[in-house]
Amino acid sequence: LITAVIIVLQGLANTYTVQLVAVLNRISVWWLLIGLVVIVGALIVMPDHHQSASFVTHFENNTGFTSGLYGGMLGLLVTSWTFTGFDGSFHMSEETVRATVNAPKGITRAIGYSAITGLILILALVYSISDYSKVAGSSAPPVQILIDGLGLGAAKVMLLIVIGAMLFCGLANLTSNTRQIFAFSRDGAMPGSRLWHSVSPRTRTPVKAVWLAVACSLALVVPGWWSHTAFTAIVSVNVVGLFLAYAVPIFLRLRLGDEFQPGPWHLGPWGKPIGWLAVVWIVLSSVLFMLPQASPITVDSFNYAPIALAVVLVVATVWWFATARRRFQGPVSYGRPDEVAAMDLV
Repeated sequence: LITAVIIVLQGLANTYTVQLVAVLNRISVWWLLIGLVVIVGALIVMPDHHQSASFVTHFENNTGFTSGLYGGMLGLLVTSWTFTGFDGSFHMSEETVRATVNAPKGITRAIGYSAITGLILILALVYSISDYSKVAGSSAPPVQILIDGLGLGAAKVMLLIVIGAMLFCGLANLTSNTRQIFAFSRDGAMPGSRLWHSVSPRTRTPVKAVWLAVACSLALVVPGWWSHTAFTAIVSVNVVGLFLAYAVPIFLRLRLGDEFQPGPWHLGPWGKPIGWLAVVWIVLSSVLFMLPQASPITVDSFNYAPIALAVVLVVATVWWFATARRRFQGPVSYGRPDEVAAMDLV
């Protein structure tokens, strides 16, 4: 219920004022940076004891599977959960100055900053573990680390920082989702496209797209009220679908080779090796997301993500052959690449 209320409030913010959302997004950057410094600083100063480097680098397989390699690969999925949303710069590109430069630069910086700050935070947490068995058996290990190392009162303050960060991220994600719905609808690539790509003349925001995003988010939250397993499957499919959507254009760009015309900001000679590495990792991680992640496999521990993904693909395929292939003519073009680049300079 709390989640539903938060989603509705974020929908209202995206409906009535773009300026407020922009201000909150700027505040969120400083909230995340300062919050990281506060949490890491507290974990360095307040615990009575810190673990050694040998403990931090120790490998422990608690998945229930005998294969340490398989357990390690499942552990790498944490990075996939974390590195999502960095493409928000692209989704907001129509409202960005010099988008052909600033959007890809924003994506690259978001990934780099997330890698550095995420590593710092995870190291601070692991070094601060006091009782490994207690933490590993906890339903929320990071929370348990904070309570054990900082005390209950200070841990609550740290969690308020985390909750604030999650609220900011949810707002940004809803904004990004809304812009995707608007863009896809404008291109005729969604059911009911004519309805969703309208802009309110009063608020100058895509109000209908906002509330479609809110309704879909609420629908995805509902199964979590009675089944954690169903909710986990939905989240896993979202991550798989998101990264597969990243992989398709990367692969197509690589297949074009030298025929591909890069924009004014690109990775240069590093583009191809990074691209192939990205495609390989996405395929591997997508498979891992759909495999069992704990043993023994029961009705509750079974990974239902492949079933959910199959349902999504069947619905999309039926919709494509039934109607979409006759209506969808490709993205709306605003001109040649050089003309778009020239508009960015205005």
